[in-house]
Amino acid sequence: MYRTDPPQPVTIIGLGPMGRAMAAALLRAGHPLTVWNRTPGRADELVAAGAKLASTPAEAVAASPLTVLSLTDYPAMYAILDDAAQGGALAGRTVVNLSSDTPAASRDAADWAARHGADFVTGGVMVPAPVVGTPDAYVYYSGPRDVYDRHEQVLNVIGMPKYLGDDHGLAQLFYQAHLDVFLTSLSSLLHATALVASAGVDPADFLPDALQTLTDIPAMVGDGASLARELAAGEHPGDLSTALMMGATAEHILRTSEASGVDAELPKAVKSHYDRAIAAGMGKRNWTALYEVIRAQR
Repeated sequence: MYRTDPPQPVTIIGLGPMGRAMAAALLRAGHPLTVWNRTPGRADELVAAGAKLASTPAEAVAASPLTVLSLTDYPAMYAILDDAAQGGALAGRTVVNLSSDTPAASRDAADWAARHGADFVTGGVMVPAPVVGTPDAYVYYSGPRDVYDRHEQVLNVIGMPKYLGDDHGLAQLFYQAHLDVFLTSLSSLLHATALVASAGVDPADFLPDALQTLTDIPAMVGDGASLARELAAGEHPGDLSTALMMGATAEHILRTSEASGVDAELPKAVKSHYDRAIAAGMGKRNWTALYEVIRAQR
């Protein structure tokens, strides 16, 4: 458990499951904590544990040099903090926004904060709420290095901080990229279950092995460092699998989906990657050649 000496006061705005988990971790670490939420009742357990409930966002921000936001998105930040900002409450404070949005929204928010005299750091919490404050938690951050360094010990309480650089958009970019993997995997798992269920199969007879397939993927693709080097170098040797072979499987999945009456949008999207790679003359190269048609063309 990390803490400043003496413990630095912290404000948490937004008390959904993630906000409450962060607040509880900070209280356990001994930090004087102020909280605010549109629904004050969500703060009851935290107040009982020693937190102070602010009556307004301006009061919450004024209570601490560091305010951490855990909101639905960045527009929620403006809706909650704009009056406080107009009144000068943000001047000289640091705001760390751990809400989800786009990299562009993060950069715009940093400009907004600067206009109101506040330092601004963006972040993305990469674990579910129950893991916050444990050794398994980690959080991406981006923004000015000196601002991040000033609060790193406090941020350690939430989870191991991983600083990415000055660009305020980087933390959100990494966060969204991780969720790209996560959400696509969840959709594929549900789609696959729907396929077997269309034949009257009990999902319980399918899902345990399907989950094993997910956990086996790292062994199939190799370690991340090697894969990253191959992608950066454009090396797709095709000695174990090819885009043609994998593309044929993608077509079979699509045809099976259509014949079963299961939604086909996901397999159509996957098949389109193989189709374009093959059309570009990369059919005999490894499945990783799909990267060449997926990545931004500069």
